[in-house]
Amino acid sequence: MPTTPTENALVELRGVHFGYGEREVLSGVSLCVPRGKITAIMGASGGGKTTVLRLIGGQQRASQGTVLFDGEDVGAMDTAALYRARRRMGMLFQYGALFTDLTVFDNVAFPLREHTDLSEALVRDIVLMKLHAVGLRGARDLMPSQISGGMARRVALARSIALDPELVMYDEPFAGLDPISLGTAAELIRHLNDAMGLTTILVSHDLEATFRLADHIVILGPGRVAAEGSPDEVRASTDPLVHQFVHALPTGPVPFHYPGPGIEEDFGARAGRGA
Repeated sequence: MPTTPTENALVELRGVHFGYGEREVLSGVSLCVPRGKITAIMGASGGGKTTVLRLIGGQQRASQGTVLFDGEDVGAMDTAALYRARRRMGMLFQYGALFTDLTVFDNVAFPLREHTDLSEALVRDIVLMKLHAVGLRGARDLMPSQISGGMARRVALARSIALDPELVMYDEPFAGLDPISLGTAAELIRHLNDAMGLTTILVSHDLEATFRLADHIVILGPGRVAAEGSPDEVRASTDPLVHQFVHALPTGPVPFHYPGPGIEEDFGARAGRGA
């Protein structure tokens, strides 16, 4: 049902709790994604960044709290409403997730053929326009195995904007890219966001590229929002976890060891003898 959204926010999380089994990942997380901006969600591994994307897309449902997309509660949507909402979203999965048995052209055409009744002639024009926007119109007939990792990411980006969405979500778009491909990807994300009037959510571990690209940054700590604001505001945060993350420090609130039984419990008397 419609809910009064925060002014200028396309996506909101309000007091969201979510976990996998007994492990709680999000503990009352609240955040806003402003329209027309690039919002980066960052933090240590396992902090719930990709989980936030899944909650927005409706692949997961919050155990408590509300996830809003344009004022609508995603968790309360039935299947038909969720599919309507998803048509307004684009998603670039980690490493592209192209269909390996489809050509570059058919990968980009897939959402158009799946969700619209457009003629093949119109589908062709749209696909070529999207591929042209990412510099790969000439690669239309190649298979994913015939293109580089950076090119595959750009094809996936073309596919994510095929339906002219309002929101595009990127899960680690810079992972595994060489410096040239990374710079190209970042420039494309910025250009497409501004030229198409998109709202962008970006999950990334690349501090330098992300802080240079994003308008708004959210740092997730263990189950909470540790910092939120402009890149300069986040850099100036005095939160110990944010300081550790932003400066890539090996010691701090984020521990090296995953929680588990103590040494004595696992090894007993041998631990004391150094065995």
